[in-house]
Amino acid sequence: MKAAYYSQFQGEITIEKLPDPKPIEGAVVLKVEATGLCRSDWHGWMGHDSDIQLPHVPGHELAGTVVELGKGISKFKIGDRVTVPFVSGCGKCPQCNSGNHQVCDTQFQPGFTHWGSFAEHVSIHYADTNLVHLPHEISFETAASLGCRFITSFRAVAHQGAVSGGQWVAVHGCGGVGLSAIMIAEALGAQVIAIDLDDEKLSFAKSIGAHFTVNGSKENVIEAVKSISRGGVHVSVDALGSKVTCFNSIANLRKRGKHIQVGLMAGNDYLPEIPMHLVVAHELEILGSHGMQAHAYPEMMEMIQSGKLQPEKLIGELISLNDVPKLLPKMNEFQGIGVKVISKF
Repeated sequence: MKAAYYSQFQGEITIEKLPDPKPIEGAVVLKVEATGLCRSDWHGWMGHDSDIQLPHVPGHELAGTVVELGKGISKFKIGDRVTVPFVSGCGKCPQCNSGNHQVCDTQFQPGFTHWGSFAEHVSIHYADTNLVHLPHEISFETAASLGCRFITSFRAVAHQGAVSGGQWVAVHGCGGVGLSAIMIAEALGAQVIAIDLDDEKLSFAKSIGAHFTVNGSKENVIEAVKSISRGGVHVSVDALGSKVTCFNSIANLRKRGKHIQVGLMAGNDYLPEIPMHLVVAHELEILGSHGMQAHAYPEMMEMIQSGKLQPEKLIGELISLNDVPKLLPKMNEFQGIGVKVISKF
């Protein structure tokens, strides 16, 4: 198969011909039809993820067609259109038994624990537990954009944040995660404030659901958010993952508000400062959001099929697998608007 490949962290990424994967028991092989290019892939290439063993094929947001079945597969057949959350649970550990596959003790993550989807084919383990049938109304490209950023944002806003109509929500960072969170929060009836350093991204955020915008390069973010929301927001999402956005997201909450950390804290941002005096005095909640379980997809899929959510609007560019060596090392530069999806192999 044709695949993007690197043999050292921060090293050269090349397009190679590699052996096709074979399905082990409980796994399937997918023909990759589309796969998203995500900042998490950059973190992996940088060496920020201890699960990655070199050499490596990245890629974790994907949609495809089942082409081979391992032993024991009962819920899927060859030819099925499917997608999969980037964290796949084993279905047997205490976390999975409690329904929390997104924090499985022995999780499978394409592109991290195993070779990923920047390839013509990928093997997906624990397939019966984690694969999601893809309705024909949803394109492969749209489904690929769901696999990490959108589902993580959906769980962050709808489940961890429990956002409801009339609440104020701040979203820090208008990349793929942030734009997803903005769209979801607005669909749930919240008043949404988008924060970024780029006026063009803020303008796009407004076009997909943000009611107010704050440019952090021109305004004091905490003061601006508190002023707009008349005292602070109910839920705040750090969709970027930096010391600054994490601090601001906590500090702009109203009393008893919730901070949801979605953006990965790695490299120089690994240990952020937290205004713990506010956490205590205002009884704030600090929560993480790490993917979403396959069994939780129906709620989101129904909102997409009804038109209440339109994740296809977040796709900024369709690219080729051949573009990966050039674009992946630049994913931390935050260039362009929306999600890049590989649809040509």
